[in-house]
Amino acid sequence: MGRFVYICSAYLGRGALLDSQSEEGNAFDLLVRPIRRLLEKRDFRTPTEPQQKVIPKILEGKNVLLISPTATGKTEAAMLPILSQLIQIPRSEPGIKVLYITPLRALNRDMLERLEWWCNNLDLKLAVRHGDTDVRERTRQSRSPPDILITTPETLQTLLFGWVIRRHLQSVRWVVIDEVHELADNKRGSQLSLALERLREIARREFQIIGLSATIGTPEKVAQFLVGNNRSVEIVEVPVARRMHLEIIFPKPDAEDFTLASSLYTHPEVAARLRVIRELIEKHSSVLLFTNTRTISEVLASRFKVWDVNFPVSIHHGSLAKSSRVAAERGLKAGELQGLICTSSLELGIDVGRIDLVIQYMSPRQVTRLIQRVGRSGHRIGGIAKGIIITMDSDDTLESLVIGRRAYAEDLEPVEIPEKPYDVLANQIAAQLMKRRRIYFQEIYETFKNAYPYRNLTLEDIQRIAEYMHNRFPRFAWVVPEEGLIVKPRRSKPLYEYFFENLSMIPDEKHYLVIDRESDTAIGLLDEAFVAEYGRPGVKFVIRGSPWKIMNVIADRIYVQSVDDPAGAIPSWVGEEIPVPYEVAQEVGEIRRFIEEEMKNGSKPEEIAEKLAEKYPADRETILDAISETVKSVKRGYLVPTDKRITLEEWEDYVILQAHFGSLTNRALAQLLGHVISERTGYSVAAQHDPYRIFIQTMGEIKAASLIKIMNEIKDASPEFIEETLTRSCVRTGIFKRRLIHVARRFGALKKWVDFSSVSLQSLIKSFEGTVIYQEALKEVFTKDLNLKGLIEVFRRIREGDVEIVQVETDGEPSPLVRVGIEKVSMKTDLIPPEKMRRILLESAKARLLDETRVFLCTSCWDYIESIRIGNLPLRPECPRCGSRKLGMLGVEEKDAYVLIEKKNQKLRKSERKLRNKAIQTANLLSNYGKAAAIVLSGRGIKPSDAREILKKESALSDDLFDLILEAERNALKRRFL
Repeated sequence: MGRFVYICSAYLGRGALLDSQSEEGNAFDLLVRPIRRLLEKRDFRTPTEPQQKVIPKILEGKNVLLISPTATGKTEAAMLPILSQLIQIPRSEPGIKVLYITPLRALNRDMLERLEWWCNNLDLKLAVRHGDTDVRERTRQSRSPPDILITTPETLQTLLFGWVIRRHLQSVRWVVIDEVHELADNKRGSQLSLALERLREIARREFQIIGLSATIGTPEKVAQFLVGNNRSVEIVEVPVARRMHLEIIFPKPDAEDFTLASSLYTHPEVAARLRVIRELIEKHSSVLLFTNTRTISEVLASRFKVWDVNFPVSIHHGSLAKSSRVAAERGLKAGELQGLICTSSLELGIDVGRIDLVIQYMSPRQVTRLIQRVGRSGHRIGGIAKGIIITMDSDDTLESLVIGRRAYAEDLEPVEIPEKPYDVLANQIAAQLMKRRRIYFQEIYETFKNAYPYRNLTLEDIQRIAEYMHNRFPRFAWVVPEEGLIVKPRRSKPLYEYFFENLSMIPDEKHYLVIDRESDTAIGLLDEAFVAEYGRPGVKFVIRGSPWKIMNVIADRIYVQSVDDPAGAIPSWVGEEIPVPYEVAQEVGEIRRFIEEEMKNGSKPEEIAEKLAEKYPADRETILDAISETVKSVKRGYLVPTDKRITLEEWEDYVILQAHFGSLTNRALAQLLGHVISERTGYSVAAQHDPYRIFIQTMGEIKAASLIKIMNEIKDASPEFIEETLTRSCVRTGIFKRRLIHVARRFGALKKWVDFSSVSLQSLIKSFEGTVIYQEALKEVFTKDLNLKGLIEVFRRIREGDVEIVQVETDGEPSPLVRVGIEKVSMKTDLIPPEKMRRILLESAKARLLDETRVFLCTSCWDYIESIRIGNLPLRPECPRCGSRKLGMLGVEEKDAYVLIEKKNQKLRKSERKLRNKAIQTANLLSNYGKAAAIVLSGRGIKPSDAREILKKESALSDDLFDLILEAERNALKRRFL
């Protein structure tokens, strides 16, 4: 097992240890007396460093971007100086004074409670407004506006539209934007930037704006995004003197792991990683285990629960029932759990208590993600953020070393802000038009050019979008081009529907049901991103441990056939993976080049490892493990792929191109080469890629030498030719079709129900080619899916001799570095023999269902309610108040079910009656069948009527019961797609 330990002397290398009192005075002394008294009441006598630095600047009226780790007092740093000024405003002045905008609708409960405490003690009104706010509360806010309103970017759109609430927004003096890093690089942020310009028009003043962010690259660009063009802003980066203790573990299996692998139906290497993770969790009290995909989170959670159903870990991701997510958060905070297996859902500020270790399963793939994830631990001033990366192979380990070094050097990925997205602009022009009967191009330009994403906006851009709104049917607008005028149509209902149906810029991602064609059985679900790239007849993929071939795709169903040969099969979760940046992959190639050069100069591997340890935060043992395949390649006389060399070799039906250009550049290169090969041979070409290599399945139709010739021809072409060729290629793909549908929906050109499989690519291209919709979809593809700039740069470097292309002759056997890629695919696909599959499905189902948490309430006395983990239920649960066994079971948050207790003798709303009826239905089942009923009802998509039929057949806690639950879940899955 190789590992390194590296401690950087500040929060991931940013800044040095600072005493918050090292600057003149105590920032709290600048606040008004009522605030200071409350600070004393809470025993806050010394400001944290963010508070010390930011409070004076906010009191001076400056716009500020505060970049600081989680749990360092960022919220108070922004709000205390605002509250200090707010309470000095005469009570007679009406309206909303402060807007607090957060990208999370599920607000940080701890943060909300703190703000409520301050407002209650200062006699200020605080309210929350989002999509789930009921009519009664919205009416109350309109009649009696709060001083401070917490809302989301999408809900702000509706606030700007409402006549009454708009009047209240005229009083806004401060806008706080939380989690800015979650908004800057996407269209939600672009939409918010335009909304803030509209808000300035309503307020008729420049309000003060404060942004709160986790550690980010290019903070200057993010700061300009925050405030807009030609406005001043100060950036405050605060390390709060936190150190990072980073360790990488590259587990190697021992005899114990081979035994464990057999019982868990997995590879010994996977068992070794599970064993190490378990040992780490058992040594700590509160651990977050991050994975890069939801699928891997579920597999890890399943393996742990099959290993030991009572192991105190749970899972957390956005697709789980709310009651289970909340129970997991509370369980970790209360110490009932020692670990949570999670995805990016816990990168943000959801409160799970103090974390003493973060484990990253496999490379974090990006520096910023490593910083944000490891930064969740050690939350106290002067605390150490402790993180461990568990790696799976040499690619993974070298990548982690590079990311660790870059984190220490503050070399973060730049934030890429979308360049004047047209779909967002169309939506905001519609919003403006709805409030006014007519509006001139120049007026739109003058308002929106101040938003940073639209700094390069032109009148021609506005005219093109206006002409689309005019030419479509039904019309969204009338346009008079010669006057530069847009007029609201007399029949304005389509315009209103378009705006309100597209408040959210988050694309609606759907799932596809996979069905075994022979048995008509539901196997599982595939994400839209996977189907877009690979959802073609003939493609093989792996789901639930078995290889399948796609036979046909009909609507939202994918019919498949089992295959014996898994060669070329694609893991079903590749669409979820985080891309590795070009720069990170290049540095991995740089390490391999250094190894080759040193070995040619006579250095031994141990000496090379020592030299690399001087540059990289790693010990010799870890580096020796990570460079072993490169060392073997050099010893066998193979030229190795590096940052300056592309190698090609032939193996079976493949040409493997090894190139250290990262995920999106390699995908673009694979797309381009596949297109050129297909045009020349007439055969379609299948290609898989990772950040370091491309597998091209040529079926013997093309050799490595021919591929080198093609690449040398492309290198002499102009960048325009490369872009045109890649464009011709990508517009034929599911990747482009997916983006085109998303953009067309946001333009109102397609209804929300139109999905990837319900319309042909040819008809989409025919409808939208040459339009702003088509142009915007291409922009998305070339920034989110394919790195066009990186591809052009690669061929420039080949042309100028900075990158060479060579063929490696291996006598039919894959070279050691190619074998890393082959084994990576093999390990990811994790094929399981059918005879073992039933057992692991049963054991996984048991573990999953017993780990679910549900709300139980007594339907006899209506005086008892409690959230309970299913595994902790007694065989015959009963009410502790009245002794009744009529306990209803609900999959909602406890506070949402509590209304049934509060209003037990009162009239209920329709939604509450529905909840009450479900409680009574499930109570009847629990009364008759006890814990078995609760287990069945925890199944995915299983209704009380389904549960009753299952329990009639089997009510004992046996394998047969879990078999019936699995069958019912598959049927429920099919029912969703009928």
